[in-house]
Amino acid sequence: MRQGIHSNTNTISTFIYFLIFLLFLPLLKLSGQNSMTVFSEVTKEAGIDFRYTFGDTTYENILESSGSGITIFDYNNDGFPDLYMLNGTYIEGISDPAGKVFKDTRNKLYKNNGNGTFTEVSHEAGLDDPNWGMAAGAVDYDYDGDEDLYVLNYGPNVFYRNNGDGTFSDITESLGLIGPEMLNGFTKWSVGVSFWDFNGDKLMDAMVGNFLAFDPSYASAATPDMMPHPSEYKGQASMLYQQQADGKFIDVTKENDLFFPDSKCMGLTVYDYDDDGDLDIFQGNDHQLNFFFRNDNHKYVDVAVASGVAANSHGVPTGSMHGAIGDIDGDGLIDLLVTDLRYGALYRNTGNGLFEDITEKSGVAGAFAGKGAWAGILFDYDNDGDLDIFSANGTAEELILQHPLLLENDGNGHFQNVGPDRCDYFSTKRSGRTAACWDYDNDGDLDLIVSHVDLQATATLLRNDGGNENHWLGLKLIGKDGPATAIGAKVIVKSVNKKQVFVNQWATSYLTNQDPRVHIGLGKNKHIDQIEIIWSDGEKETYKNPPIDQYLTIKQKTGILSK
Repeated sequence: MRQGIHSNTNTISTFIYFLIFLLFLPLLKLSGQNSMTVFSEVTKEAGIDFRYTFGDTTYENILESSGSGITIFDYNNDGFPDLYMLNGTYIEGISDPAGKVFKDTRNKLYKNNGNGTFTEVSHEAGLDDPNWGMAAGAVDYDYDGDEDLYVLNYGPNVFYRNNGDGTFSDITESLGLIGPEMLNGFTKWSVGVSFWDFNGDKLMDAMVGNFLAFDPSYASAATPDMMPHPSEYKGQASMLYQQQADGKFIDVTKENDLFFPDSKCMGLTVYDYDDDGDLDIFQGNDHQLNFFFRNDNHKYVDVAVASGVAANSHGVPTGSMHGAIGDIDGDGLIDLLVTDLRYGALYRNTGNGLFEDITEKSGVAGAFAGKGAWAGILFDYDNDGDLDIFSANGTAEELILQHPLLLENDGNGHFQNVGPDRCDYFSTKRSGRTAACWDYDNDGDLDLIVSHVDLQATATLLRNDGGNENHWLGLKLIGKDGPATAIGAKVIVKSVNKKQVFVNQWATSYLTNQDPRVHIGLGKNKHIDQIEIIWSDGEKETYKNPPIDQYLTIKQKTGILSK
């Protein structure tokens, strides 16, 4: 009798526990969802009202199709990254006459208010440049503690000195950085700049990437109803400028074997790819073989073919955009992602000056195929200790919208598209061009800002929600002689049994300067044993047991300045 009562009691208890489980199951699922890193589209509530214009409403030429850039920099030194977005405008003789309503559209500077919102201040700051803007490079060229801005245009380039009071002054003429009016017979078309000290004299130099010789009157006989293919135009030489003791810059392109008058540069990435202590130059070219200029005693040799990064896995020179750099498989070597208009190229660094094309076997080719990839970003969106991929996509010759991509790394360099599970934005077709990752709210995870050329033309700000549930560290590096010895510096982070390697280089996406701080995802690791910094002048420094889950500023020869 007692056995029967005991059996019935167990049955009733099991049933009650089952009901409780069913009652709390939705809460358990919700809790699981909250622990997943997702993105929230917050553009409007953040106060970012940027709308891109290409001068009219008809998408008819390669200038209109190319988009314009995004630059992240802290222009007022308040510790919060600000946003500069470049714009096109109506140009007589190029734009459709009805596009005059877009005349005088200008670039916009959004001041970060530190509370998740922004205020547009371009006119007050003096940065509302009226030219057709393509990209902008931020750097403290005069070592006075604030970041100046070099704006690259279709037409004359402009260099703005930061006055330190929230305003900028145009000093282009005095520096010699306006660029030639014409290159290869047509208006100079600059698409970006990389800064570094190329000759070891402790002065900041600059290389300007120039695109092609755009002839507005040319129509293709092969495709008369479509814009001409880039291969139908002449190129324009990229230019290396050396800074002199008086602060002026002179053109030294030919002297350094970098003069290629018919090249069609889409992006420059400067870093030490072969670990020999000097900085090399990767140049992504449009429908030409890419360049990879190895630095040999301050002279450059193109080793793109020999190293395996000149073309895609089929040996075809495609519409390469830019080289994004990072260690995608955790082996301590810096790999190279090159977005293009076919299916991209992911090159794995094998450690001997050579690269292996792993585009197909990594899963990147399948995800990118047919998308028309422009901006490509390697970043650790979930702070789990490996680099993931974001790509802004859209067809070039026609205004055909495509889905953007968020590819998650399994830790071994294999990628899977998780975008639709992370935000509705990834299920919406747009025609994206440029994008930047940045931690705009300083909460420890990386957010995204994307510019589009579709007729909707609005920008999109994606706030990262949940990435900071893993541990992280952010580093702002300052060289002993200003930025010159910090750009291209290598950061090696050692913790427990893991080593992570990063490069202090923020010009690593199409027309874009990312958040200049080195962002390090640590996963569940609560401790870093040491950080080793190999500055670009070769000096090494080690910092033991640094704090985590915060941003640190480290100055060469001085140490950690702030936490």
